[in-house]
Amino acid sequence: MNIAVLFRRPAMGRLCLLCSTLLLLPGCHHASPEPAAADPIAPVVPASRSALANKLTVAGVFLPYQEVELHARVAGYIRSINVDIGDKVKEGQVLATLDVPELQAQVLGAQASVRRTQAEIGRATNDVARAKANYNALHTAAVRLKQASDARPGLIAEQELDDAQAKDEAGAAQVDAAKSAFEAMQQQLGVSQAQQQQVSSMADYSRITAPFNGVITWRYADAGALIQAGTSNAGSAPVVKIAQISTLRLRLPVPESLAPYVRNGDSAMIHIGALDRTIVGTVARSTIALDPATRSMQLEVDVPNANGSLSPGMYAEVSLNIRRVGDALVVPINAVFRDGNSQSVYVVNAQNKVERRNVTLGVTTANQAEILSGLRDGEQVIVANQAGFQPGELVTPKPSALASINASEAK
Repeated sequence: MNIAVLFRRPAMGRLCLLCSTLLLLPGCHHASPEPAAADPIAPVVPASRSALANKLTVAGVFLPYQEVELHARVAGYIRSINVDIGDKVKEGQVLATLDVPELQAQVLGAQASVRRTQAEIGRATNDVARAKANYNALHTAAVRLKQASDARPGLIAEQELDDAQAKDEAGAAQVDAAKSAFEAMQQQLGVSQAQQQQVSSMADYSRITAPFNGVITWRYADAGALIQAGTSNAGSAPVVKIAQISTLRLRLPVPESLAPYVRNGDSAMIHIGALDRTIVGTVARSTIALDPATRSMQLEVDVPNANGSLSPGMYAEVSLNIRRVGDALVVPINAVFRDGNSQSVYVVNAQNKVERRNVTLGVTTANQAEILSGLRDGEQVIVANQAGFQPGELVTPKPSALASINASEAK
């Protein structure tokens, strides 16, 4: 065996071991560089066009369409009361009758006064006729004497002619006086008839009638009770309370910030929790002015209640779509980045670079926001972790699940 070969092989093993050791030391190896990290993924949604509206949900209370406490117009004892709570009544139906004896006496007195005045008018009519007849006789006599005197001067004494003329004028004055007395009696008849009508109207107030179709919601008195006349003075008690419930008013408050956008005719979704029932109505009227105490405006929705299933005092949850926009440029509300008083969105441009855009917001809902300026239709906006991206950064856009939600709400 070759001695040189025997000594050369161990040397080569030591060399390989040395090289292996050197490769394990930091900075001594020359491995291939790792591939660069991929661009960060940005969840995006395209800005799109859709109808948008603020939805306001508030609690409202049902009230009778009309409700009134009925008082007696005149003082008296209740002779009979014909209704009780819960009774349905018709307009004009007699609810209670009062016994007012002195008022009946006044009615009889007024009727007698009218009859007396009518009799006096008859007498005055006869006086006018008698005065006219007397005047005609005197006037005819005076005319004939004058004609005879003119035909034969000196035949009739001047004194006789003067007396005839005076009687003629006196007869004319008596006719005028009789006519004046007749006119006075006619005026007195008008006064007597007015007094009779007044007393008769007061007598009619002894019957308390229903002013409209409704239901008796409370009864305050029984037969035999003394009822005072309902005047502006305190202390007069009502007899019954009546409410019209065939249609109910659903009254609800709208906050000051949304009050300018509410219009009559706006649709309202009404959920009645006590009946587990949902109906659709429209805004019928509003107070226009705000309540200074609550800074809210009161709305009313008329709700038909022909079957009486709804009761005044019930509560309902009402959803109103207000401040509507028919063709708004919208993005998910999560895409809007708020920094103090400014709002912005992060856009991924055509080069897949991030841009920060200041935007102006319009109508906002729980899930969407209208963009008035700063963004164009179809541009991709980042909808999550906006603070993790920097303007100018290269990203990989990836459609977010919010895109489908946004599209479904747009429908």
